[in-house]
Amino acid sequence: MKEEIFLKKAIELARANIDQGGRPFGAVVVRDGQVIASGVNEIHSTNDPTAHAELTALRAASRALQSPDLRGCAVYASGHPCPMCMAAMRMAGVEQVRYALTNDDGAPFGLSTAAVYEDLSRPFSEQSMDIQHMPVSTEGQPELYEQWNQWRSPQAKKE
Repeated sequence: MKEEIFLKKAIELARANIDQGGRPFGAVVVRDGQVIASGVNEIHSTNDPTAHAELTALRAASRALQSPDLRGCAVYASGHPCPMCMAAMRMAGVEQVRYALTNDDGAPFGLSTAAVYEDLSRPFSEQSMDIQHMPVSTEGQPELYEQWNQWRSPQAKKE
């Protein structure tokens, strides 16, 4: 089964990342049965808290395809993707996600994001982070989204 091959590749990347001092996470992005990009968790080398394996793989795939649109792609990850990675994959249009190890597998090692998923499922007022909507007056300037829409309208007509 090809899916197992892609998952094994993600695990190989994760193992190699451990050898480099990184966390045990790897991911590959596949389109039409071919690996188009891969990534590992780079938090240790970049000090970037968003440098998860899935996100580094998505960034590489977008560069390889010269597009932020990853429809038709699948992501194979060594571990259960966190909410940030899952959201990024959805926003990029990834259509399929497979992972080898679960949050339960990672929990004894401090590698589970189950608590984050649980917290995010609550209304903003009940989450551990203080989240509030605060409207701001733009004092005579166009509304931000309207300004963007006006800018993109001529761009869309050119395409």
